[in-house]
Amino acid sequence: MSENTDALPEGGAAFLDQAGWAGCTIDPIPGDASFRRYFRLTGERGGAMLMHAPPPHEDPQPFLDVARWLSAKGARAPQIYADDRASGWVLIEDFGNDRMRDWLDHNPQGEAGAYTAAIDALVPLHRIEAGPFAPYDWPTYRREVNLLTEWYAPAMGLEVDAEGFVEAWQNALGPLLARQGKGVTVLRDYHAENIMLLGPASDGSGEQGLIDFQDALAGHPAYDLVSLLQDARRDVSIELEAQMLERYQSHGLANEHFDADYALLGAQRNAKIVGIFTRLYKRDGKQRYLALVPRVWEAMERDLKHPALAPVARWFDANIPDDLRHQLGGTIA
Repeated sequence: MSENTDALPEGGAAFLDQAGWAGCTIDPIPGDASFRRYFRLTGERGGAMLMHAPPPHEDPQPFLDVARWLSAKGARAPQIYADDRASGWVLIEDFGNDRMRDWLDHNPQGEAGAYTAAIDALVPLHRIEAGPFAPYDWPTYRREVNLLTEWYAPAMGLEVDAEGFVEAWQNALGPLLARQGKGVTVLRDYHAENIMLLGPASDGSGEQGLIDFQDALAGHPAYDLVSLLQDARRDVSIELEAQMLERYQSHGLANEHFDADYALLGAQRNAKIVGIFTRLYKRDGKQRYLALVPRVWEAMERDLKHPALAPVARWFDANIPDDLRHQLGGTIA
């Protein structure tokens, strides 16, 4: 049997024994925003990461499917060593401790190198057809932006025109959806907390590993750029954002609509995140997310200045009071 098996949910020790990891040391890793839990394993076979995605709250199959597809296409997803979908157990490669966000906190001089590597990692995925994933379509975009009117507006004591909000977004996103076509693989949460630095380069430009991609869809290539460069959890300067967008465009993947589409998806994603962070606080009692809202709101305000967002900008002007807008979204009660 494995050491520290009392740290595992029921069935974990048996899964490890069957996978050939009996006798390993188990160290739980703190989690936060989902039912998934992670455990670091150390034993005679080296190191590995154990993920528990317990049904019915979680299903590890999407993670398994996306990880295997990414690996087949040359992207650096963790290897899958063993899995038991029915019980929610997955044994994967351990990418170590150098999460990009944490590494940059201690190595700010490596910021340009790390972000350049993150931009370049997207390029091969954007040169090929999207994986066999559901489309990032209008119903999905609509459901996501509605989180702002469903959670943020009530939390602020605002009565807003919810139907007008949907109509404004439909008008704004219509041209983008027509241009999106079949799209590319969109990882959806591609940012500094979900990128692991695997290489030895002191400037952050080494190999990078991908995690938390189980919600991948087939969508617009600008979406993951927004995730990375308008990061809800880490300050990315306007100068670095512009530099990295120029880097991406240098690969010949952008067209004349790139700036508009980037702003559209920036505002869409940031509206969604404001709603999600409000929900995490109001429903789940996770207060720490409130401190992130001003950063997200500020990025959304910049996006709304683009002419492509005119219908949405008019809605915000009519429904979110000026004093709250100047407070970058106000203080959620």
